[in-house]
Amino acid sequence: MTAEPALLGLLVAPSWAGGALAVAALLAFLTRTPLKLLLVDRRRDRRLDRTRAAGRIAGVELALLAACALGAAVLAGWTWLVPVAIAAPLVGVELWFDVRSRSRRLVPELCGAAGIAATAAAIALAGGEGARLSGALWLVLVARAVAAVPFVRAQVQRLRHGDGATRSSDAAQLAGVAVAAGAVALEPSVAAGAAAIAVLAVAELVWARRPAVTAKALGLRQLFAGLAVVLVTATGVLAA
Repeated sequence: MTAEPALLGLLVAPSWAGGALAVAALLAFLTRTPLKLLLVDRRRDRRLDRTRAAGRIAGVELALLAACALGAAVLAGWTWLVPVAIAAPLVGVELWFDVRSRSRRLVPELCGAAGIAATAAAIALAGGEGARLSGALWLVLVARAVAAVPFVRAQVQRLRHGDGATRSSDAAQLAGVAVAAGAVALEPSVAAGAAAIAVLAVAELVWARRPAVTAKALGLRQLFAGLAVVLVTATGVLAA
């Protein structure tokens, strides 16, 4: 889900500053692994070869990330930092679970997905769009994450163990639609994106009751679903 916010933001509000923020988001995603290794080893009071390597890699990636952020600030000011600051606690929660080797739980996965979705809002602001549209773009992607993450977890459970309750997955679809409706209330031009979320929710309600597919098929299905939501949302906004 890292690419979806960057793509949506750039489609709605293309700019050099937005491009810099898209690269920064990618670097933030790449930095997660070495930073996690570094913090885990420090928490366990050990210093291995991998600890030193992770520290060097994380340092380089964080420096590049800071350079991208500074470039975006030079080109477009610091307004885009508002959604980043709002999303920071969500990313912090994910990192807290990461350091404790509990990153596969539902809470950190949802927090991480919702946090990275703020990239769309930041890019839109950097591209000159208003706060309402920027926030609505963020909410559309949060709606997608709220619906998709529990659904995928339930499908993986079914794939591994042959069964699994659909209750949490079904509730997630309803929650996703509710968040999408909130996005439309904030900015009506994202209505097409909210409709895409609703259609996807119905599809996932059906898929949850059909035989589980392979992990590869599940991943590809989610990839195409995410791209569809992004393209439909962007098209609707640009046509409004």
